[in-house]
Amino acid sequence: MNKVIASSVSKKFIMALAGLFLLMFLPVHLAINLMLLKSDPGPFNNAAHFMATFPVIRIIEIVLFGAILIHLSWGIYIQIRNWLARPVGYISGNKAETSFFSKFMIWTGATILTFLVFHFFNFFFIRLGFVKGNPDDFYKVAHDLFRIPAYDIIYLACFGLLGLHLYHAIYSAFQTLGLNHRIWTPVVKAAALLYSVLIPAGFALILVIIWLFR
Repeated sequence: MNKVIASSVSKKFIMALAGLFLLMFLPVHLAINLMLLKSDPGPFNNAAHFMATFPVIRIIEIVLFGAILIHLSWGIYIQIRNWLARPVGYISGNKAETSFFSKFMIWTGATILTFLVFHFFNFFFIRLGFVKGNPDDFYKVAHDLFRIPAYDIIYLACFGLLGLHLYHAIYSAFQTLGLNHRIWTPVVKAAALLYSVLIPAGFALILVIIWLFR
């Protein structure tokens, strides 16, 4: 039994590290997406081309995909174990708060995964040549997608769920890593709330501006 618990805790530890690594990618992605608000497609297309061709970025991209797979697969594994046995919460977690949010983590995560598949299909697969589209003009690809109401509604819903997922994930990840302090825990919770609101809101605002005013 001790080995099972230790294995589960170690997987949560690595999953937390992978999740925190993914958090560093979202602000970069948001900064690039803000260029979609420019009337000139050049800056966004140049940034997209740089991200697709610069060797260091390509290596980081591989690490990013690895982090997604680790975070996803171990998250599913832990959730299934929690369904089949007595749940084992995050280290030093607050049971009442953690249990409320963690009930929905697998579903918000599944929704985000579904959106990522669509995102890869519309952008990453175009770059690989698997899907028809101009890999040198992702500015037009994005603007064309943002003019489809059904896509916009799904996009906004997914980023709303992403915000809920991020808030609990950030707070729980730091608890898993052992940060549970009367001073720093409220700071982490405030930072998690700020991040989980500002990042999804930034992506959503870009869409709304293009959808309604461009």
